[in-house]
Amino acid sequence: MSARLIALVGDYSKAKTAHRAVPAALELARAELGADVRWHWIATRHIHNPETGLAGYHGAWLVPGSPYENMAGALAVARWARTGGRPFLGTCGGFQHALIEFARDVAGIQDADHAETNPGGATLLLTQLSCSLVEKSGPVHFAPGSRIGSAYGTASALGEYRCSYGFNPDYRGPLEAAGLSFTSWDDDGEVRGAELAAHPFFCGVLFQPERAALRGEVPPLARAFIRAVAG
Repeated sequence: MSARLIALVGDYSKAKTAHRAVPAALELARAELGADVRWHWIATRHIHNPETGLAGYHGAWLVPGSPYENMAGALAVARWARTGGRPFLGTCGGFQHALIEFARDVAGIQDADHAETNPGGATLLLTQLSCSLVEKSGPVHFAPGSRIGSAYGTASALGEYRCSYGFNPDYRGPLEAAGLSFTSWDDDGEVRGAELAAHPFFCGVLFQPERAALRGEVPPLARAFIRAVAG
């Protein structure tokens, strides 16, 4: 049986901490689980039609590093994974863009947008945080029974960030009504993660769990993602 393939979608830069951490996280999780899983970086500029461009891939991690060179490509990858039942993990910017795709294509908020790339947009689903989370960390609390919480096996964990934008809570109701579950929060109740309960594995978090790999620790979400891809 051939190896299962993961698309690491993002505009790679060796200067980005997350881009060094993501493959390290996958390597640690693969080794721990003994999974025959491999991965390839794919720049967003190369994403046009995922149904053909990602043929042969079994899952996708939409990695940090927004604004993406090709936002439409990033959104298309989230849609490809969501509609095809393929394992998906979005961290930081990847989580933000998964929310935009869901809002536009499922919740009917067709002009949902990101303040980082379109600050004058009529419907800003992602807005600037009142306090920047660039190189910050803090507690994240998980909903009991959630997929993200189950991956950690604890009620809370420390989240590490490099982020200045977050989910606009004004749109929580419409997204929940459309089937998205918000399952992670900070101490103030601000959204830090979401998932699709009806999907085999579709999770996104605002923090960067992959950073734990740079300390030699297996990130729980990377482990859960690898397990889902391995099938």
